[in-house]
Amino acid sequence: MATTNGGNGPTSGDGLANGSTPGNRLPASDPAAEVRTAPTTEVRGGRAQPKTDKSEQTRALILETAMRLFQERGYDKTTMRAIAAEAGVSVGNAYYYFESKEFLIQGFYDRMTYEHAADARARMAGRKDFAERLEIALTSWIDCAVEYHEFAAQFFRTAADPTSSLSPFSNESHPARTTAVELFSEVLTGSELAPKLDSELAELLPDLLWLHLMIVVLYWVFDRTPDTERTREFVRRSTPMAARIINLSRYRVFRPIVRDAKDLIQDFILPTIGRTARP
Repeated sequence: MATTNGGNGPTSGDGLANGSTPGNRLPASDPAAEVRTAPTTEVRGGRAQPKTDKSEQTRALILETAMRLFQERGYDKTTMRAIAAEAGVSVGNAYYYFESKEFLIQGFYDRMTYEHAADARARMAGRKDFAERLEIALTSWIDCAVEYHEFAAQFFRTAADPTSSLSPFSNESHPARTTAVELFSEVLTGSELAPKLDSELAELLPDLLWLHLMIVVLYWVFDRTPDTERTREFVRRSTPMAARIINLSRYRVFRPIVRDAKDLIQDFILPTIGRTARP
């Protein structure tokens, strides 16, 4: 059943949780490629739309316009009506593609995550050191997000609400989160460390590395240093430490601790993440 959202239009009240496990995630994909190849695509907001070049151009135009207005006016002061007028489409057409401002942000999340994954993969090519690959992946996110830093705090106020679809842990954020987790899986599997790790820990690590990214993002939101230099320094100093801890986990003496940590993560952390939770 649809409900209204602050006068900005209808939003879907249907949950998307399916109880899948990290080992049974949906494969990472290019959202734009899916749009180009699928005859119909389920978009945020629960609408199945036939995809044509024109419809995708309109959707992209609305999203680009919204991002620009969010930067110029702020998220809270930008309405769907203003976005539609600036994009030169009807309000009804804007709601056809995005049921509310929240779903516009979901569209942004999807695009941002795909761009980050592509950039990080290119930077990691030929690198085998795990710590180096992890630092590259985290720094790549900061570089890709730089133009959105000024209004990121406005998003965070809504994203911090655990019931909001803007939460990175929500069901609605699942596609973007899956793309990011798959990237961190590649960070590990493309390194020299992967064959040396306990297989059960290796299965959980991509989720844990994504949580590491969430800590970086939280720090980045509040960082007001030039070029978010403190966030970059946090990444430079935290990644070697994380790599050393992960490397130590492969030694037999640490196996009992690894098992306890794995059980703790499976029982208390993963079940809080929409659609990646274990049963």
